[in-house]
Amino acid sequence: MSQNSEMVKQQTVTDEKESQEQIPQEIIDQAQELCRGAEVLPDGAMGLARRIYKAQKEGRPLRAKLGVDPTAADLHVGHAVVLRKLKKFQDFGHQVVLIIGGFTARIGDPTGRNATRPPLTAEDVAKNAETYLHQIELILDLSKVEMTNNADWLDPLSLKDVIKLASTCTANQLIAKEAFGDRLDKQQPVSFHELFYPLLQAYDSVAIRADIELGGTDQRFNILQGRELQPHYKQEAQMAMLLPLLEGTDGVKKMSKTYNNYIALKDEPDDMFGKCMRIPDELIIKYFDLTSAFSGKEIDEVKEMLEKGGNPKDAKEKLGHQLVLQYHGEAAADAALANWTKVHSEKQVPDDMPSHAVKESTPLFRVMVDSKLSGGSGEAKRLVQEGGVRLNGEQVKDPMHQVNLDNGTEMVLQVGRRKFVKLVSG
Repeated sequence: MSQNSEMVKQQTVTDEKESQEQIPQEIIDQAQELCRGAEVLPDGAMGLARRIYKAQKEGRPLRAKLGVDPTAADLHVGHAVVLRKLKKFQDFGHQVVLIIGGFTARIGDPTGRNATRPPLTAEDVAKNAETYLHQIELILDLSKVEMTNNADWLDPLSLKDVIKLASTCTANQLIAKEAFGDRLDKQQPVSFHELFYPLLQAYDSVAIRADIELGGTDQRFNILQGRELQPHYKQEAQMAMLLPLLEGTDGVKKMSKTYNNYIALKDEPDDMFGKCMRIPDELIIKYFDLTSAFSGKEIDEVKEMLEKGGNPKDAKEKLGHQLVLQYHGEAAADAALANWTKVHSEKQVPDDMPSHAVKESTPLFRVMVDSKLSGGSGEAKRLVQEGGVRLNGEQVKDPMHQVNLDNGTEMVLQVGRRKFVKLVSG
């Protein structure tokens, strides 16, 4: 057994001794709420309850860590899963510590990669981080978040410091990381600097004295590396909270812009609501658990309703309203629900539609392109031929159908379920 593993084992023994004390029920309830939908190591909800109780006796909040490498600009509700969990820590009075990977983003997390990630410049990181924070503040109260940048402590490390850090882990342990093992098996290159990434993420936990680190299940190796490292720096090993990756609205692949199955935090209210209504029935409760601000009790009530034969559409409407409420406010949520009901339940059109002027007789596909209801002529023709286009509620399947408006007349052009434009004479 390695020396650092022995340190972690000794810490676990200490935790078990402390567990003999009577932990107040409210702390146990709190831990169970925080752990809902997550894998928590070690010892699940009771392990977290002991950690909270210990911090409380020390007169301090728990320090909950999340590291973010801002490698792209836009976030979706899959990214927000861990942020919503952090919000629960914040609501219970714990200290959220958000680490912007000003240093590590320039290396790139190798997790899930089949090739070395192109390095980002410091300017790229700063620009993306600013966009991230504008979206993160839709969920977290940033005034209560401890904001840090790991460049502040990783940049100054001397070669002696780096060698000390490297001495805490064997090459065998690092190569055992799934991403590295898969690439080596396929004879794909693994750059030496990538081996340092898990150690640098672990050192972040040392720098901010983390009690618990949150991340997706794909971050298991990196987060547990922090647990291994901290005892070497005379700190108590952090706990790990691993959250499941969220399938997209197709119900098959991980939510991603690549697969066009995502719900973006910046989606318009009607689009966000409509995407929620496309979620497969079997994922309804998972979406409630991972993306909404509902309590565990409220989610259990929805689950019970579905198990007793309730209509999944009602649950999706409840979820859609809640998501829009979270990111756009109550008025937008009420309007999105009303628009959906008019269009899909009452077969009406929404009150608020953009207008597009048609000056002369124009083929339908061209009107769709000009009014921005399709991305190009080919897509517009395909949508018409597939039966996804209606004029004043009537399906039209001829892309060359002439749209001809006399002075003062109007038409409603509908593409798919949620896109409407009022056509007026030019």
